[in-house]
Amino acid sequence: MANAVGRRRRFAAGLATMAMALGFTALPADAAPVPDVDLVAVGDSYTAGVGAGSYITPPPCLKTDGGYVDILEDLAIVDEVINGACSGAIIPPDASWSVPSVMEQIAALSASERLSGRTELVTLTAGANDLDFTTPLTVCAVYTLDICAQAVMAARAKLPAIRADLVEALTAIHRAAPRARIVVFGYPLLFDPEGLPTVLTRDAQGLINSGTVALTEAIEQAVDNANAEAKANAVYVDVTDEFARHATNSTEPWIILDPAAFSDPRNFHPNAAGHDAYAAALTAEVNLASIARR
Repeated sequence: MANAVGRRRRFAAGLATMAMALGFTALPADAAPVPDVDLVAVGDSYTAGVGAGSYITPPPCLKTDGGYVDILEDLAIVDEVINGACSGAIIPPDASWSVPSVMEQIAALSASERLSGRTELVTLTAGANDLDFTTPLTVCAVYTLDICAQAVMAARAKLPAIRADLVEALTAIHRAAPRARIVVFGYPLLFDPEGLPTVLTRDAQGLINSGTVALTEAIEQAVDNANAEAKANAVYVDVTDEFARHATNSTEPWIILDPAAFSDPRNFHPNAAGHDAYAAALTAEVNLASIARR
């Protein structure tokens, strides 16, 4: 806990130093307007903040405080922030689904003009629920390695459809917010090959990690395709390096896993330090000053 708090303080101090260096300090009343960035977030539980803090919205669209979107909101250069993400969201609309899909989130935000030509930055995480990643995780924790491998392969068979759906979502975002930089995050590897023993065997952990790698590769390909087909102005931000040695079974985990409560919805989500890592990965990849409205 102390390490996580210390990291948050160091991160906040670093952001303050960056803000001062870039000139985002208080200006006299007659000075030129301070540049700012309007941020809109859509997607699943990672963008909804699950794992970072307490729930702040009722079902079915669950969000928590302290997520990476909240951390970005604290930046001096960031002005208005709208987080439309919902825990459990998939990408395409589905009448049987209990929460708004990513496409439905985009449509609602566009209709209300909260996602518009004034939006400078859009962030999202999406794809894990479409893959139904909880199924192979549960199977691999309970059954043999052969059955685990079959579950992972069944999940990977869904990747072409996920890639196509994500291209459609990125295209829709770009149409609604043509000047926005779209940041598409990947997901971290859940298990450390050199980490502590956990509920999955080493071989099963490797199979799950291989599925995560395949998913992130599909997400990155979707970003490339959306840029090529629709000039979506999107960038893929990988978080694998940020979470190295901070997996569920690392000595300093930034991803939650309580083996005694395997069905806890916070499991396999970033904790507060993990959300710090997501925010830091974005600010390292995107020069916010370059996209700010002046």
